[in-house]
Amino acid sequence: MALQQLKNRLHSLFPASAVGLVGPLGGLLGIYVLLVVGLGIYWSRTPEPFDIKATLAESSSRPATGVATTLTAIQLGDALLSKPGGFLRNDIAPPGVFLDNIPNWEYGVLIQLRDLTRAMREVMSRSQSQSREDPDLALAEPRFNFQANSWMLPSSESQYQEGLEYLRAYLVRLQDPEAKEAQFYARADNLRHWLAAVDIRLGSLSQRLSASVGQRRVNTDLAGDGAATQSTPAPAELEVKTPWSEIDDVFYESRGTAWALLHILRAIEVDFADVLAKKNATVSVRQIIRELEATQETVWSPMILNGSGFGLWANHSLVMASYLTRANAAIVDLRDLLAQG
Repeated sequence: MALQQLKNRLHSLFPASAVGLVGPLGGLLGIYVLLVVGLGIYWSRTPEPFDIKATLAESSSRPATGVATTLTAIQLGDALLSKPGGFLRNDIAPPGVFLDNIPNWEYGVLIQLRDLTRAMREVMSRSQSQSREDPDLALAEPRFNFQANSWMLPSSESQYQEGLEYLRAYLVRLQDPEAKEAQFYARADNLRHWLAAVDIRLGSLSQRLSASVGQRRVNTDLAGDGAATQSTPAPAELEVKTPWSEIDDVFYESRGTAWALLHILRAIEVDFADVLAKKNATVSVRQIIRELEATQETVWSPMILNGSGFGLWANHSLVMASYLTRANAAIVDLRDLLAQG
C-alpha cells in the first residue's frame, strides 16, 4: 500500500511525458559529452614539424636570400590558424574553452612569430638605421601583435591572417628580381639583433620553469653596478615559486616556444649560411637545434608532474628548463662568436 502511494505521488510530481524524456535527453547528453571530450583530445595535438629545406628543394630555381626565413614565418602562422581546431586561445565555446595546454603552446609560438617579424621589419629588411622600412613588413608586424584572446570585432584570427597576407606579399617581391626595394640582409649584426630577443625569452622561461619547485634566492637585481637603483625597495632574499595551477601553462608555453625556434633556426642556417660559415658558427646553430629538438619528445605522463628536485616523482618543468638553459647558453656563445671580426 505504501509503495503504491509513493508511485502515485511520483506520477503527480513528474508527468509521464516528462519521465519519458529523461532517457533520450540523458543519452543525448552522454553523446555530447563524449564528442566534446574526443574533440578536445584531437584538438590538443600539436602540428607535425615541417622541413623548410625540403620546401626550398622543391623550387626550380635557387631561392633568394631571406626566402627560407620568410617562408618559415608564414608556416608558423599557418600552423597556428590551420591546425586541428584552429586558433584556440580566444575560444569561448566547448571544447576550446575547456582546453588549457594547447592555448599556452600557441602563445609560445606566437611570441616567437612576433619577435621574428619585428626583427625582419626593424633590421633584416633594412640596410642601415636610416633606411626606409619595408611597407609589407610594416603592416604585417603589428597584426601579429594584436591581442590573442579577442573573439570578434575583430577576431585574433582575422588579424593574424592579414599579417600572413602581408608576409606573402613581401615573399613574392623578395623573389622578384625586378623588385629592388624588397630586400633581406643576411648580416652578422642582424642575426645578433634577433638572437638578443631569443636570449631574453629563453632566460625568462628557464627561470619560470625552475621556480616550479620553489626556491629562496639572493636578490641580484642590482648586482654589478654600484650606482644602480630601482623603483621600489626589495628584500635581500626572495621566495620564488610558480603557482601549482600555472606549472603546466609555463611548460606548454615553453614547448611551443622551442617548437617555433627550432624551425626558425633551421631557416637561419639556410639564409645566413655564408655568415655562419665565415664565423665557423654553423655547428653552434646545429647544437642549439639539437637541444630544442629534445624539448619535443613525447610526454608519456597524462599530466605535467611537479616532483621536488630529487624526490620520488619526476619534475617535467626542470627537465624542460635544463634543455632551454643549455640552448640559451649556446645562443649567448653564438652571439659572442658573431660579434668577433
